[in-house]
Amino acid sequence: MFFSWYINGTQVDSEADYRYTFIDGNLIISNASEITDYGKYQCKAENSIGIVLSRDALLQFAYLGAFSTKARGGVSVREGQGVVLMCTPPPHSPDYTQKHNTEIIYSWVFNEFPSFVAEDSRRFISQDTGNLYISKVQPSDVGSYICLVKNTVTNARVLSPPTPLTLKTDGVMGEYEPKIEVHFPTSVLVAKGVTVRLECFALGNPVPTITWRKINGNIPKKARLRKSQAVLEIPNIQLEDSGTYECKAENPRGSTAFKGHLQVYTLPQWVRMINDTQMDSGEKLQWECKAIGRPRPTYRWLRNGLPLTSQGRLEIVNGELTIHKVQQADSGMYQCVAENKYAAIYSNAELQILASAPVFVPNPIRVIATLGKDVSLDCKPKASPKPRITWKRGDRRIIPNKRIMLLRNNTLKIVNSSRADEGNYVCRAENQLGSAEMTAILWVKEAMRVVLSPSRVEVTVGESVVLSCKATHDTSLDVAFQWFFNQKPINFQYDGGHFEYIQTVRARQSSTVDLMIRNILLKHAGKYGCRAQTSADTVFAEAELLVRGPPGPPGVVIVEEITDTTATLSWTRGVDNHSPISTYNIQARSPFSLGWQTVKTDPEPVTGDMESAMAVELNPWVEYEFRVVATNAIGTGDPSAPSRGVRTKEAVPSVAPSNVSGGNGRRHELVISWEPVSEEFQNGEGFGYIVAFRANGTRGWKEKMVTSADSTMYKYRDETFPPLTPFEVKVGVYNNKGDGPFSKVVIIHSAEGEPREAPSDVKAYGISSSEIRVTWKSPTPGPGKPRGYEVSYWKDMELEESGKKQQTVKNETSMVLTGLEGNSVYAITVKGFNSIGQGPASTAVTAKTRKPPPAQPPANLHWLQEGNNVSLSWDPVKAKDNESDVIGYMVLLKQEGRGHNQVTRTINPSTMLSLPEGGTYVIEVRALSEGGEGAVSSQVRLVTSSGVRAKSNQCSVHCLPRSLTWTAILLVLLVPSASW
Repeated sequence: MFFSWYINGTQVDSEADYRYTFIDGNLIISNASEITDYGKYQCKAENSIGIVLSRDALLQFAYLGAFSTKARGGVSVREGQGVVLMCTPPPHSPDYTQKHNTEIIYSWVFNEFPSFVAEDSRRFISQDTGNLYISKVQPSDVGSYICLVKNTVTNARVLSPPTPLTLKTDGVMGEYEPKIEVHFPTSVLVAKGVTVRLECFALGNPVPTITWRKINGNIPKKARLRKSQAVLEIPNIQLEDSGTYECKAENPRGSTAFKGHLQVYTLPQWVRMINDTQMDSGEKLQWECKAIGRPRPTYRWLRNGLPLTSQGRLEIVNGELTIHKVQQADSGMYQCVAENKYAAIYSNAELQILASAPVFVPNPIRVIATLGKDVSLDCKPKASPKPRITWKRGDRRIIPNKRIMLLRNNTLKIVNSSRADEGNYVCRAENQLGSAEMTAILWVKEAMRVVLSPSRVEVTVGESVVLSCKATHDTSLDVAFQWFFNQKPINFQYDGGHFEYIQTVRARQSSTVDLMIRNILLKHAGKYGCRAQTSADTVFAEAELLVRGPPGPPGVVIVEEITDTTATLSWTRGVDNHSPISTYNIQARSPFSLGWQTVKTDPEPVTGDMESAMAVELNPWVEYEFRVVATNAIGTGDPSAPSRGVRTKEAVPSVAPSNVSGGNGRRHELVISWEPVSEEFQNGEGFGYIVAFRANGTRGWKEKMVTSADSTMYKYRDETFPPLTPFEVKVGVYNNKGDGPFSKVVIIHSAEGEPREAPSDVKAYGISSSEIRVTWKSPTPGPGKPRGYEVSYWKDMELEESGKKQQTVKNETSMVLTGLEGNSVYAITVKGFNSIGQGPASTAVTAKTRKPPPAQPPANLHWLQEGNNVSLSWDPVKAKDNESDVIGYMVLLKQEGRGHNQVTRTINPSTMLSLPEGGTYVIEVRALSEGGEGAVSSQVRLVTSSGVRAKSNQCSVHCLPRSLTWTAILLVLLVPSASW
């Protein structure tokens, strides 16, 4: 295959221009340039058969130029007047004259970047021109405006010079009618499937309103209005969306309108294409290609890449090509091109003209016929052009008669064949390129007979049966068998679980095969066929299998009459599968049932000779579907299709609410709750609840209506009854049909309310620089007792609202506040709470945190090690004025690798330590104060061996020679002291 490329009709020369490279037919352009490479590209493919051309490809380049740097003049208008600020974008690709492109986006910057102009009913930016339109200028519009243009392909952005907008001082513009400044063209041509944006915006005072309509039709439902209705957007536009569209601008001073026609075009699409064709020389070629599109496509034809015109044997009429008496020179690659002004499509096909002398494959052929039957001897040579055919038997040419006929397709047919017809028959084929002969050898045999037994059998589902197929045939012939079920071959691999092929039993003049059908199902009922085939003839025999089983599904179920609790149903009988139907079972399904449920019927049972019955004990005002299931002596069949959904009629409610209870709530409230009645038992529309209650010992019931069927609670408030007053309560139901039953009477107490008293004896004191302990006493026992407490705290010089809150886990009466600032005074209050709410807060008390511990760690640690005993001392730590006084020291002894820690406290700046066993130990010292633990000292690291007394040594960090580096100091701390 050879490929070549053309740019605007000129062949690309890769040798003359290094930028062009061909790889597997692909054209690769390096350092592409708009000046040299912009245009239409077409590929030509060529081989020994012919040449074809590709469709055109357009190569474009995206760019965005820069705005002119020349300053722009200011625009001055009256307040209330409309104004248009021109963008005048720089040159760019796609060209700014192309409408509705999405590669270029316009926006405007107001005063300074990134403050952008927001579009609304008063301000609009055209994406066609880039101009900014303000229908009615306001004082807030005064400022500097910059047009920003973005190319979404290159992601480049450029800014125009600023355009100042000012207000004139000679008055305010009065009201005036709308004037449409932005509109789509009078004729818009768009491709099918794209998204179309039609712009329409008007200047006017007051600000005009934009409306849209389609003349002689409706605006498509998929259309969307954007930018305060200034843009009509139609996605995925279709041919039916074509038409005249009108935008109308109106305000109280008048109105104006603009109309434009939207026309949709479509690219050509193939309806009929040409296909590869082989023909004999001298035949007539007729090819037709057909395409649809708008505008309607025109056609042209190419052969091996060159145009064809009507001349001589060749006729072209639109998409039809005719060649009379084709010749070898007509071979090649043909292309039908369908095109309109928007695109061209190609259909390719090869025409091959055949030329060959006659050839017979295979040769000779052997034909076995059945005695008394017709036999056909075919003569089908491969030849082009078509050869002339003659038949002979032996040396004599065959002359057709009533019993031996020569058919139009050159087949020799012998009617009612006999033994005398056996022998050799020769077919001769001849054309101008040569000739050939084929010999057909004919044998005539006795006809085969086939018996399939039993010919009719009845079985029950789950049983098994064997069908036997016996063929009597000529002893010289082999026979092959095939089994069929309802005229389709049985696939023993696919359905081997039920069907088994039992191998052939061969006798002298007969062969037998059996078909075993196991575990029979209803679907196995039907016709079973056995086909026996030899090289002479084929015989087919059939047997019928009847399967008794459960009944089939009954016919359509019809609801004939419906009441509040019954439904009268009728149906048609289904197949009984050879066993009489004994009973029917009626099932129902509703939105509240778990699938299909059997319902009670009248009569009960429904016998097999009936085709109607009544379903009883249904729930009122519930939508039901019904189906019917039939049963016979063998089993229960599949159900019928469901009936249409029907709703039973309304009735008075019969089910009262359950689990009536209550309590809690706020002070002076009686809270009553219950489990709502399921929609299944509401029995009609207008369902609600009747809440009845009375204080213990009183006679009259108070009744309140709750109209929501989903309600689960009612609250009654009365300032006169004290907390925890017992009430008798019952809840009833009602709907539009009347009142239903009440629940059982239960005793419910009114709410105890939120805590009423504040905690007493609140005390607070600092326990460290970051902690304060708070204690209090519970209020007097009674209704509204706290279930917990909330402590609020804030710095004394700050507002309470800026403070924090902590709650006790349970009903505790103390709390430690943590995370506080050192040496600071805090105000603190405590209030109780329960599930109803919070009680009053206590009077605020104050407490001060301790001063923070010393920031200076113990320094100049000295130690003397004698075996496992260590004498340790350090310089005393002195607290600063803003730090807590030192009251002692804490020495931590840690054993590495064992997790063993030993803490020693002392009031002196020295202590004695005992190392319990051999190992490596680390010692740290901290100062202790009322504000907490101070900073940690540097570490002392000691190593001892078990059972070995170390030599007495003495050292301290401060006594190291001045010449040692910091690395050496670290080594001193990491090795045993005995090495010094």
